[in-house]
Amino acid sequence: MDLPWGDPRSNKFATSIGLITSNGPHGHDIMACEWTHHLSYRPGLIAVSLGPTKATVENIRTLKEFGINLCATDQTILASVAGGYSGRDYDKINALKDLGFQFYQADTIDVLMVRGASLSVECKLFKEVKFGDHVMLIGEVSEAIHDSEKESLIYNNGKYWSLQEIDKPHKDTRQNIRDILKKHSKHSQQ
Repeated sequence: MDLPWGDPRSNKFATSIGLITSNGPHGHDIMACEWTHHLSYRPGLIAVSLGPTKATVENIRTLKEFGINLCATDQTILASVAGGYSGRDYDKINALKDLGFQFYQADTIDVLMVRGASLSVECKLFKEVKFGDHVMLIGEVSEAIHDSEKESLIYNNGKYWSLQEIDKPHKDTRQNIRDILKKHSKHSQQ
């Protein structure tokens, strides 16, 4: 069974927005990727799933490196431009600069990074795997910085969201949960 783009069932996933920066045959480029996932702590591995014909994919395949910048809540315009236009047809980096957004040169790769992102990660291409109609590009982290003052932008059901903290269950409730689970443990309690 397929879960196509735009299907209401596909829109139920809540995701961060990775602003993927690259360099290569299409010059410095940026695209929005809602399928950005942290895969491993050691080594640090992050995956992005992209359409195989994207200009960003061609750039990454050429230079074997890319940036992942998690979009902050004050960067909705940046996300809309990065995700709404093709790097084959538009110089999105310079358009975004004209809109007031800033970029900086990465330390370990030949890619621009987004200033003001909640997290910016420089990656070397570790592996590429095809899954259905997308290709997963796995990057090994070569540098990472975060801004503790910025919250990541969330995308769900075609809209942008910010997270709000929900209180954990009360301490007494958590103790009751532990007691019940101890009673149902599959390991002997001696």
